[in-house]
Amino acid sequence: MDPNYVRIFDTTLRDGEQSPGATMTSAEKLEVARAIARLGVDVIETGFPAASPDDWRAVNQIAQLVGAEAVAGRPQAEPPIICGLARATKTDIERAWTAVEPAAHPRIHTFIATSPIHREHKLRMDKDQVLARIREMVGLARSLCPDVEFSCEDACRTELDFLAIAVQAAIEAGATTLNIPDTVGYTTPDEMASRIAYLKQHVPGIDGVILSVHCHNDLGLATANSLAGILAGARQAEVTINGIGERAGNTALEEVVMALSVRGPLFGLQTGIDRSQLARASKLVSTITGMTVQANKAIVGANAFAHESGIHQDGMLKHHETYEIMRPETVGATQTTLVLGKHSGRAAFSARLAELGHALEQDELDRTFQSFKVLADKKKTLTDADIEALVASEISQPEPFYRLQGLQVACGSMGLPTATVELIGPDGAREVRAEVGTGPVDAAYKAIDGIVKAECRLLEYLVQGVTAGIDAIGEVSVRIRGEGAGGDERHTAQGAAQPRVFHGHGADTDIIVASAKAYLVALNRLLHAQKRARPEPTARVQA
Repeated sequence: MDPNYVRIFDTTLRDGEQSPGATMTSAEKLEVARAIARLGVDVIETGFPAASPDDWRAVNQIAQLVGAEAVAGRPQAEPPIICGLARATKTDIERAWTAVEPAAHPRIHTFIATSPIHREHKLRMDKDQVLARIREMVGLARSLCPDVEFSCEDACRTELDFLAIAVQAAIEAGATTLNIPDTVGYTTPDEMASRIAYLKQHVPGIDGVILSVHCHNDLGLATANSLAGILAGARQAEVTINGIGERAGNTALEEVVMALSVRGPLFGLQTGIDRSQLARASKLVSTITGMTVQANKAIVGANAFAHESGIHQDGMLKHHETYEIMRPETVGATQTTLVLGKHSGRAAFSARLAELGHALEQDELDRTFQSFKVLADKKKTLTDADIEALVASEISQPEPFYRLQGLQVACGSMGLPTATVELIGPDGAREVRAEVGTGPVDAAYKAIDGIVKAECRLLEYLVQGVTAGIDAIGEVSVRIRGEGAGGDERHTAQGAAQPRVFHGHGADTDIIVASAKAYLVALNRLLHAQKRARPEPTARVQA
């Protein structure tokens, strides 16, 4: 037993499956068992063989296929220990043994409650009866299997002196691993550490066995309690992938493994886990059990390596260790994500534009960033497609003669579609106009025409969604043709004048607003062309 090595005992298939709604079929259990084996866990607790015939079959099948062969992808690795749980009864223990026997490394895990509340209300046994049962049943399990684990159920609410006597009885009967479970998630890290330290000090022969901790998360302290127990001398952690389990769940495998890894200098301990498999195993268990991983779940949550705050994004762009204590690739996640939303700053926005291949001038960046912030107030998260639409809407646009200040429409199956438009003109004056049309877009365009008074004809109007969802950005493209004389015409090789066509593009979560933006862009281009075509007034030369 390497004193610096912590065994990882995975009970996803037993305690994790006991989560309401997380029941797995035999085939699903086998698939998860193979994924857990690829992780490199030391022990897989595969189920409770006495619970049902199907549970026995699942445990037995895993013992034959996973526990007796080289692990896929790790051909030099020893097969994991395959463990079956049993109450401290003859039938349970014998049933567990028949299920795990085919494994190269089988284990029987038996348990009985030791706390006063369990002894009185559940078992209706006194201390002597509990001790006698421990000696008899652990002895039976050891006569069948060389590897026996014993758990004092509800150990953290058991009197310390009696807990020490119970543990000693299990050691004397042949237990090779002693588990100290916080069955109801009641204890605190200091209490767990002192409990493990007390047992190491007061139980003869305890140095010859592995001490284990199994913590539940009812007070949100499962991982902290497990790590405290490990610091105090426990060398096996009983965990589940994603922390699933009864009630509030168990200690999460990924949290213990990464805590020991990231804080290596503090703990000075190691595990045999392939950390690059953590995200994959998490996804598989979530899919099969139907238990969604919360976005802010440590290590494997969707937001574990995502940053939206502008301050954090700026730090991440300068050096990843400013806000990340581990790399996403280490746990098998794809990459760090700088989420673009209303909290994002200019640095992250500019970096994302560069990644998308856009090299904007400073004024274009300023204009696009302002539009981004306005849009981000309406939409929680902006995708790359949203950013592309914004860029197309903002860059390479002429300085506008008219800018959209406000738009309000009324439409539906009753009444006339009406639009009220407020524009800011070339001299900074605000002009408001309301019009009625065949629809809200037609009404808005008529109101804009009433203010701008540019002679043109709408040739094409195209609208499409950029992304999916009810908050998707709508993109509008329009083409207009100048109808007047001057700069809105171009000349063919034969010298004939032809009206010019101007394009406008707009994007917004409100499709009517996007339509108005696109139309104004096209109109402003028309006005710029007319301005360039007019001859500059010549100054009168004084004689």
